[in-house]
Amino acid sequence: SHDLDIRGAGNLLGDEQSGHIREVGIELYQQMLEEAVAQARGLEDFSSADEDWSPQIGIGMAVSIPEKYVADLNVRMQLYRRLSRLVGSKEIDAFATELIDRFGVLPNEVENLLTIVAVKQLSKRAGVNKVEAGPKGAVISFRNNEFANPAGLVSFINDQAGTAVLRPDHKLVLKRFWEEPEERLRGIRFIMSEIAKMAEIGFENGS
Repeated sequence: SHDLDIRGAGNLLGDEQSGHIREVGIELYQQMLEEAVAQARGLEDFSSADEDWSPQIGIGMAVSIPEKYVADLNVRMQLYRRLSRLVGSKEIDAFATELIDRFGVLPNEVENLLTIVAVKQLSKRAGVNKVEAGPKGAVISFRNNEFANPAGLVSFINDQAGTAVLRPDHKLVLKRFWEEPEERLRGIRFIMSEIAKMAEIGFENGS
């Protein structure tokens, strides 16, 4: 727990070790641990892989609950677990309000973390498996290389004035100028909101 809290879950869950809990890595770590314990005890699979999949979000910025903000490690771990179970913007806002009441004004790292949680929820609604963003734009990978509203996606790409393309491997590439991580986070949240809306139209129409 100490190691994960200090260095994040990089090597275990991602490409490299990081100085913060990247992509809300503690959530997936705990899920993997619970499943391993259940298997060791001979229990039936207690979760549906189809329901419990978690989008990966890579923005390249600090997203954590710093020790200086919440000193007690066990409390931080409990908060991370609760974060992984939040559903919808109202629950995220309520969680933020509780943090402010208990620990004071939110540091940037915590605000970023809450936004990442929101982006993950939007990504899941959109059927997006992975989002990777950097200074020059983003690459969005769809779950099972499928999208619920193909016509809407084509229209979205056409509206991007040459700054978006769907590659042969079904990854959506967006060209942007996001020098600051905060810009990337805001941009990705807006884009995922739009894609989620498109996907839901497709679901409603039975596409």
